[in-house]
Amino acid sequence: MTASRAHRDTILLEDALVLAQEAWPGAQHVLKVRSPAIARRALPGSFVHVRCADDLPTRRPLSIQRADPATGLLEILYKVLGPGLAALARAVPGTQLSLLGPIGKGFTVAPGRPRALLIGGGVGMPPMLFLAERLVAATDGEPPPLVLLGSEVPFPFRARPSTLLIPGMPAGVIASMPLLEDAGVPCRLASQAGFPGCYAGYVTDLAAAWLGSLKPAALAEVAIYACGPTPMLAAVARVAARFAVPAQVSLEEFMACAVGGCAGCAVRVVTAEGVAMKRVCVDGPVFDAAAVFPPAA
Repeated sequence: MTASRAHRDTILLEDALVLAQEAWPGAQHVLKVRSPAIARRALPGSFVHVRCADDLPTRRPLSIQRADPATGLLEILYKVLGPGLAALARAVPGTQLSLLGPIGKGFTVAPGRPRALLIGGGVGMPPMLFLAERLVAATDGEPPPLVLLGSEVPFPFRARPSTLLIPGMPAGVIASMPLLEDAGVPCRLASQAGFPGCYAGYVTDLAAAWLGSLKPAALAEVAIYACGPTPMLAAVARVAARFAVPAQVSLEEFMACAVGGCAGCAVRVVTAEGVAMKRVCVDGPVFDAAAVFPPAA
């Protein structure tokens, strides 16, 4: 099978049962559904294409925040933008949603780089939570990943002061996500909105501050994994280049079909054979950061 068709026979169409829907400030929602077949195949970085309502045939691509193969639970964080996601926000427990997934190439653990730095911004946070859980399960949490999350609207959870020490963190940066904290995963938050305990600046600047505190031997063990808006991912690529650390980024793009047919989500990527146009949906959404955001000449 050619690389361009490698995704065929791996994407499922499944009717998912809505279990719960949580509303958070900033028009953010956490949707929980039971989707056993997709949950068994989902990987950090993959996504689902959701039919938001019966009278809206155009689907919406949404990142997977958590997937439990044992229970079939899928958790999705999204922000209401437009009529499709507004309709999805009205879905109530007991109803069904048509899902197409899991779609896309996920994150690959960098060999020889056991110190994972996960950076999520806005609705780019979900893949980082999913990846953190899988990394902990695969390594028994040694060493645990470090998760840095940034948002300019209130976070879709109730932040609390961390009890996990992170050497190299700027003084006073203590806000964390309880879900990660309870799992023993160190986490810190960044925002320019003045939220208590958060780093007052971009999450990428917080990442740079932590990386700058590491000695060369420790820095040589770090790999970066990130998801968020394009300007944030470009900044991640610059930070990675500055510290000579490999980085993978999960891109956010508008998608029509999400299965590689329309090529409407194609982006410019530098490959070993030269510059190519790659489809974010099936060739990504995860790419090498330097390939999408090459260093300036």
